[in-house]
Amino acid sequence: MSTPKIIRSALFVPGSRPERFAKALASKADVVIVDFEDAVEENLKEQAHANLSEFLIQTHAASLPICIIPNCAATRHVHFTLDGSGPANLVPPDVDTYPSVAWEAGKSVRRVNLDTVTQDDVRAWEPGETLLLSGKLLTGRDAAHKRMVEMMDRGEPLPVDLKGRFIYYVGPVDPVRDEVVGPAGPTTSTRMDKFTPRLLAETGLLGMIGKSERGPVAIEAIKAHEAVYLMAVGGAAYLVSQAITKSRVIAFEDLGMEAIYEFELKDMPTTVAVDALGESVHETGPQQWAPISAVVWAGNKAE
Repeated sequence: MSTPKIIRSALFVPGSRPERFAKALASKADVVIVDFEDAVEENLKEQAHANLSEFLIQTHAASLPICIIPNCAATRHVHFTLDGSGPANLVPPDVDTYPSVAWEAGKSVRRVNLDTVTQDDVRAWEPGETLLLSGKLLTGRDAAHKRMVEMMDRGEPLPVDLKGRFIYYVGPVDPVRDEVVGPAGPTTSTRMDKFTPRLLAETGLLGMIGKSERGPVAIEAIKAHEAVYLMAVGGAAYLVSQAITKSRVIAFEDLGMEAIYEFELKDMPTTVAVDALGESVHETGPQQWAPISAVVWAGNKAE
């Protein structure tokens, strides 16, 4: 068995502190990947050279591909392999091979017109209820929220009236061909939590739409102002965009996809995640399903 070799990875390997380094030297592995800087920092450089037959330090990051970072903007992409024989031949898919999907709203949904919705309407919505939204919807995420709060701090009027409106946490992708808008899936809502109390208190904003749960600060603000938070369907950005019939930028155009848009909707599916009383399905849901999950898990183990 050859002496273990250390390859300095261009990508940091977590946990490669001295104890891991020492354990790696004592192991029988042919190749041990650690972070050589840890060895240097702990004055183990001499030990490393004494025990290693080879030390490779000029490894380029391109030689160590181990992951691909997803693009949350949902831009179009394809997968292909370059085998050295020439360029990849990418054949467009045959649209006839895609299944025909028929969408049905179901009988238990509530249709909501955002152009006429009132706070009394919002008070009647229940956690977990499915809503189909139509009418005009504003958008705005991190950059737009930050700029609005900064304008409020300076006493400047906002470029759009938020009173009684709903805002969707999204940065839509540019449309192609005859699309109204590109993929328009929700972004994680907790990043807007720090802005939520100010906007609800000072602008009259009625509702918010995004992805995932809200933190305690946002939930308390929603409860205090009898607002509402809805979840859109995450991971289905293209399908969500099919509910958008019109789109235009109305403020902060310089922010690109993070500008404030106004969408016109037709039956955009959402779920009531935090109601006007501050009840969150991310808190009540696990409590409701825990006993059921325990029974199912016990049955699976018995089998």
